Formats: sequence, structure tokens, C-alpha cells
Amino acid sequence: MRWRDLGIGLLFTIIIWQVLAWLVNRPILPGPAVVLYTFGRELVAGRLAGHFLVSTYRVLASIAISLVLAVPAGLALGQSPRLNRIFSPLLYIAYPIPKVVFLPVFLLLLGIGDASKIALIVVILFFQVLVVVRDQASAIRPELIMSVRSLGAGRLALLRFVYLPASVPAILTALRLSIGTAVAVLFLAESFATTSGLGYYIMVESWSRVAYTEMYAGVVAMSLLGLGLYYLADWLERRLAPWLFAS
Repeated sequence: MRWRDLGIGLLFTIIIWQVLAWLVNRPILPGPAVVLYTFGRELVAGRLAGHFLVSTYRVLASIAISLVLAVPAGLALGQSPRLNRIFSPLLYIAYPIPKVVFLPVFLLLLGIGDASKIALIVVILFFQVLVVVRDQASAIRPELIMSVRSLGAGRLALLRFVYLPASVPAILTALRLSIGTAVAVLFLAESFATTSGLGYYIMVESWSRVAYTEMYAGVVAMSLLGLGLYYLADWLERRLAPWLFAS
């Protein structure tokens, strides 16, 4: 069903794209056939493939680090009202701040390589995942916790057998939400002060020299990156939380 929906969505996208290309009738909006041909040519030539692999590494590393840091922190805050009271003021201040404005700071501190891009995305995603996981963990019914404690379970056992399994759907939801944010921030971070990545390919190697078909080929590549990550999250959800799909 999902693959059929994907095919239908792609078909409608191509149709709308082609109609808009006919209406605009200018080089700034080439048709899908020309762009897809350019995408294949650039991919085979290795120019686009190299940038795609760099961006894939950056976004996967950012998401993985964010989950490793934010999930335990969110579970700890959700499990301990005392810790939550201590750190809630900090979260209320830090969460709404648009952290993408700190990109120049990260570039100055970490340079123009992978570290600055990954660090920026990690900081942004960390708070997204932390808040979602914390809220889910704190919403677990008290009677469930008391029933497990009555069997002699300690704090670690509660974390492993109650809080973590109950928070899996929230973690996967946070992961799915993080994908779009991570790809968007990655594009911005790669648009300047770098020499590799899809953002660099789109803005510097294509847009700056008015190579519109190559620019749209890069947009297609970045869209495929986000789509692939979304389906990876969907696959993980079916593997880690199969009870959500039980009929």
C-alpha cells in the first residue's frame, strides 16, 4: 500500500511539474524529463554521487548522535520529576531559540568540514527529540509503574522494561520529524563555507553558474535523500514497534 501511494505521489508530482514547466516556458524551470536525464548523467559521472554520499553521511551521523544523546536524557527527565523540575527552565529558554543562527559560530569553532555541519544539526535535533521523549515517558500511567515496582523492579528495570518500550513510538515519531529538519538544515549549512555536499552542488556548482538542469538534479537528489531516510524510519518502526501495526 505504501509503495503504491509512493508511485501515485511521484506520478502526480511529475505531471504537475511538467504542466508548470509548460506554463512558465523558461529555462529557469526545465521539464522533468530533462532534469531526470541530467540527474542520471551526473550520477553516473560521479559528480553528484560524491556530494550525495557526503550529505548522507552528515545527516545520518547527526541523527544518530542526536538520538544517542537525547533519548537517555528524555527518559531520565520523564522518569524523574525532580530532574525535570531542575532542567525544565533551561529547556523552556533553549527550545524556542532558532539554533540555526549559530551556524557562523560553529563554522568559526569547528571549521568548514563535517564537524560544524553535524554539530549544528545535532544541537537542533537534540531538543526536538528530548522534549518528545520526555513528554511520552512522563505520561506513562502511574498504576503501570506501581505494578512493576511491586514485583521488585528497581529504577534500571523500570527504565528498561517500562519507560523505554513505552517511549519507542515517541522516539520513532521524533526520528521521523527530525529527518525533515535535518535535511533542511543540512542544505543551509552546505550552501556556503564548504566544498562538498548536495547544498554545495545545488547553490555553488549549479545555481551560481546558471546551470538550472543540474540545480534541479541536485534538488531531486536531496529529495531522494529525505525520502529514503523517511522510509528507513518507517522500516525501523515496523521492526521495533510491530504492535502498532497489529490488526
